[in-house]
Amino acid sequence: MKLIKVGAGVLNQTPLDWDGNRDRIITAIHAAQRQQISVLCLPELCITGYGCEDAFHAVGIQETAQQILLEILPETKGIAVSLGLPMFHRGGLFNAACLAVDGEILGFVGKQNLAGEGLHYEPRWFKAWPADSVVETQLGSQSYPLGDLIFECGDLRLGFEICEDAWVADRPGSHLSAHGVDLLLNPSASHFAFGKHLVRKRFVLDGSRAYSVVYIYANLLGNEAGRAIYDGDAMIASCGNLLASGRRFSYRDHDLTTALVDIDAVRVNRARTASFRPEVTSPPNLMSCDFSFPTQKLSKDQVVPDSWESSESIKEEEFSRAISLGLFDYLRKSRSKGFIVSLSGGADSSAVATLCYLMVHFGIADIGTEDWVKKLDHIDGLTPDMDRAAMVRHLLTTAYQATRNSSETTRSAASGLAEAINSNHFELDVDPLVEGYIEKIARAIGRPLSWEQDDLTLQNIQARARGPSVWMLANLTQSLLLATSNRSEAAVGYATMDGDTCGGLSPIAGIDKAFLRHWLRWMETQAPDGISPIAILSRVNDQEPTAELRPLAEGQTDESDLMPYDLLDAVERATIRDKQMPLEIFQRMKVEFPDCTDQQLGTWIERFFQLWCRNQWKRERYAPSFHVDDENLDPKTWCRFPILSGGFERELRELRELISNTDSSGG
Repeated sequence: MKLIKVGAGVLNQTPLDWDGNRDRIITAIHAAQRQQISVLCLPELCITGYGCEDAFHAVGIQETAQQILLEILPETKGIAVSLGLPMFHRGGLFNAACLAVDGEILGFVGKQNLAGEGLHYEPRWFKAWPADSVVETQLGSQSYPLGDLIFECGDLRLGFEICEDAWVADRPGSHLSAHGVDLLLNPSASHFAFGKHLVRKRFVLDGSRAYSVVYIYANLLGNEAGRAIYDGDAMIASCGNLLASGRRFSYRDHDLTTALVDIDAVRVNRARTASFRPEVTSPPNLMSCDFSFPTQKLSKDQVVPDSWESSESIKEEEFSRAISLGLFDYLRKSRSKGFIVSLSGGADSSAVATLCYLMVHFGIADIGTEDWVKKLDHIDGLTPDMDRAAMVRHLLTTAYQATRNSSETTRSAASGLAEAINSNHFELDVDPLVEGYIEKIARAIGRPLSWEQDDLTLQNIQARARGPSVWMLANLTQSLLLATSNRSEAAVGYATMDGDTCGGLSPIAGIDKAFLRHWLRWMETQAPDGISPIAILSRVNDQEPTAELRPLAEGQTDESDLMPYDLLDAVERATIRDKQMPLEIFQRMKVEFPDCTDQQLGTWIERFFQLWCRNQWKRERYAPSFHVDDENLDPKTWCRFPILSGGFERELRELRELISNTDSSGG
């Protein structure tokens, strides 16, 4: 029985934060050494940060990354550690993992499969490393192997699958297994998306089973660069069995997940597998060193899933924790002093304010009051002796901004929620500002403005008149103004630029309205594990969504202006995610919404396409948003569309003709 202790270390890094990234890596290494870990897998590109984008191309960035690696190297005595950084070789830049063993560099492995879809643009910066290729590369005055390497430390063999390498059909692990690799390390920077943890778990377990290896997976943690949130996933599996699983969405700088693994048992399992075909000759890409890992005493394997991971409300839990952690990291990394939310009493702004409240409660529950406050030491007056309610009040300011078209229903919902979560709440009357603008323009054009003639103008000025007040509150306190628009509104431009889109961050712009409403009902009645339900949200949830920009007597609602939100979201997914044309979507919606007439479906589908095409400029101007699923509309990271286009007019004409012919034939 050959027992060694291995670890997956997750890190909350920041692009180009050289000293901070180095210190967090060293702290994690020291913690691993204290726990007698022999092999430590750290995340992909952990030295530079994953989200450096075009800065990767700067020669100075590459040189500094190598210097930081050399500064870390002496701290790796008695342990093997994977360290990610970009490596330049013969005109190409490569995403590489360095294996440092006992204070020495053993070599660099190049990533063979680059993530180039959706959120990822790795081929913009890096070249894919060709399989079975090994070269010598220079670092300082020393030469080291770079390429498709296998490492042998004493009698233990290690190999790498770097993030995307494990997501493809032809995984490097198959080749490595044939050469008797015992440990497969997967340093990753895999952004959070709903349900993605289960996908990762499958390839970790399948890889460990199919290759008869110990598989160590370590992901990034937190809001690294602004838009992507990393959940800090960490898993260790052996021969198809999960030995250890780390906590996700931690507020720590680093976290270690460990397991004691039996290398002899792994080898016996591989030998007993009838399909295993070993390469009996020594591989040419084998890098050896004399270092041997100390054996450990037998102890119980640890599987430590979060208590909420098995909840039936997993999507609601993930959303709550991902956005809250994203907000926290954005707050501290941007050095903002708090959050400002224009709280209308509707679903969107209520969701944003509630997420700020959860940020405080989740963070303190995870790392304790003192460490949580220490991470926000740039905020004056925030002290560990405050209770959580006082901390929320110190960090979150909300403002209800009324016009003559605002109702008592929304005012009561806003004030009730503000009291329940203990935000610093103001009620502002902006109606005189609105009327002042209306009178000014009426005098300039020589006629009064009316709802019959100037409906959109009179609606938009109310939303825009609310912007300056909350910007002033943000400036007064050096706080971050949070925009409150959701993805469903972004799809059709149902938002006022410089109105409800005001803000430096748009935390729910990637979430559809239907899910937000569902989540708020869940927060009212159930809430995340460890958090009490917020019953007062019933005042928000009992309303029909409305912008409250027309006179109250008109009974304005979002869905009367647009279409039912569930249909809007279905058409959006068919159009943007599935890339279907109007006729295809019409046939699909007839099945999904059988109670709608052909004429009504046609009208709504045409409305969606027209609004989608004419409002791309708005989506281009949205504040940065968080990525939480593969249906994002952010043109800077996920969904690119021309600002000017033909607007699908030919396709919509075909749809109109189909519906007209169907009606005339009585079909």
